[in-house]
Amino acid sequence: GQALKKYLLDKVTLLHIHRFDPNDVQFADALVSSAVVWFRNAPPPRGHVVQFTYGGTLQEPARERDIPVTALALEKKWTRFPAAGVRAVSDVPTISDFFAIKRGLATGNNKYFILDEDEIAERDLPMECFRPILPSPRYLKVDEVRADDDGYPVLGRRLFLLDPDMPEDEIKHRHPTLWSYLEEGRAQGHHEGYLCRHRARWYAQEKRPPAPIVCTYLGRGDAKNGRPFRFILNESRATVANVYLAMYPTPLMERVLNANPKLIRPIWKALNRISAERLLGEGRVYGGGLHKLEPKELANVPVPEIAEISPEPLFRQREMNLETATA
Repeated sequence: GQALKKYLLDKVTLLHIHRFDPNDVQFADALVSSAVVWFRNAPPPRGHVVQFTYGGTLQEPARERDIPVTALALEKKWTRFPAAGVRAVSDVPTISDFFAIKRGLATGNNKYFILDEDEIAERDLPMECFRPILPSPRYLKVDEVRADDDGYPVLGRRLFLLDPDMPEDEIKHRHPTLWSYLEEGRAQGHHEGYLCRHRARWYAQEKRPPAPIVCTYLGRGDAKNGRPFRFILNESRATVANVYLAMYPTPLMERVLNANPKLIRPIWKALNRISAERLLGEGRVYGGGLHKLEPKELANVPVPEIAEISPEPLFRQREMNLETATA
């Protein structure tokens, strides 16, 4: 969308953008969000401002605000208008100052590669070829995942990801039952799926170590609990699929947490106190009111709350990042 925004700002005079409430779907046969854009076929005059409206109708919007084109040129997310004003230039820390955000792994076929304990036992598959993985947010009812003595998540139904780190010849020799399961997968064509056929070993998974905090990346702005996205404290060795965003501490944050492991809990609680407006302002929205946060969008969310937990070491993190960016 950057090229389109540049055209609207530089080549024509952008007059007005009305964005319909995503919950108010405008087309009966398409679940999409909708906007109407007015522009004049002439370069914008100096000091031009654009009218942004939202919700209601074109004649009677629920919200409206005028935004200078100079501010729009600096703002990647126009969907934050008119609910929010122009973003002030600030050195307020963002999540990226404390965590690197990675999308969870894509298995290639969840039904085949993810099994529960009963299925593994019934097939007599070697547990050493599996690693724990969290269930999808729909089935994860807690926001804190505790671990047993083996590091497995303490949940009613525990899931495991098939990920043998060995060639097929070795699997055939050491684990006949697993070899039979792989042969069954071949017969069903799983090895020919897009992700599987582009791997060195079709059954090998991405390397996604367990993250201490994970975030759901799909949510609704009108969620009953007022939280469109959930931050989950993961005390287990479980990895996550691509229905989550995994949050890994930056090197300095990792040193801080190694020195004081208990700090992760107030940080997690601070993340869950982030207002819905702040999170939604960085993400994107689809028809029906479904909101989504990509890794870079989550990384861009301001979090002064985290810096306040341990000001000295965490503000040093901010300064280090700024110095690196400048260099």
